[in-house]
Amino acid sequence: MAKLYFNYSTMNAGKSTALLQAAYNYRERGMNPYLITAKLDNRSGNEKIVSRIGIEEQASVFDPKENIYKKIKNSSGQYKIDCVLLDEAQFLSKPQVWQLARIVDELEIPVLCYGLRVDFRGELFPGSLTLLSIADEMREIKTICHCGRKATMVVRTDANGQVVAKGDQIQIGGNESYTSLCRFHWCKEMAKS
Repeated sequence: MAKLYFNYSTMNAGKSTALLQAAYNYRERGMNPYLITAKLDNRSGNEKIVSRIGIEEQASVFDPKENIYKKIKNSSGQYKIDCVLLDEAQFLSKPQVWQLARIVDELEIPVLCYGLRVDFRGELFPGSLTLLSIADEMREIKTICHCGRKATMVVRTDANGQVVAKGDQIQIGGNESYTSLCRFHWCKEMAKS
């Protein structure tokens, strides 16, 4: 039975690595995974899922207004899709998450989403909120704070390395812009800004 999965974490936990490993496992068993990522995040070039450890794969992309259900249904008419592996799930819109649920329920294709749970302000992304509401299964991918505790939050820094508390929810970046912290250290850093 197909399910909608949400694998979430903070920055630098290995979400993309886990997705690419899942794709490898499916292919190793003779199956066809459909890889898709947000068009918005093109740090490594368009149509790629790239892990910090250096592995990458070509992927389809989605934009915020695209109907992902139609995209997958059209592709599944051309070749068999055994699962959908979606990176950067936080950038999904609420309707797109419901489209993923239709892929699971109507097309009977498992959908495994990987993404951030909260932004640098500690607020849920719309895509993450909807996935937390309707996913069949949720799994936290853990990473650690500099103190050794589990990191559940992230701070954004400016060009001078100073923590910022305000700004747009979405700003594409990596280690130069974001640091994963436990809630205790996140609160301390946010209190300074």
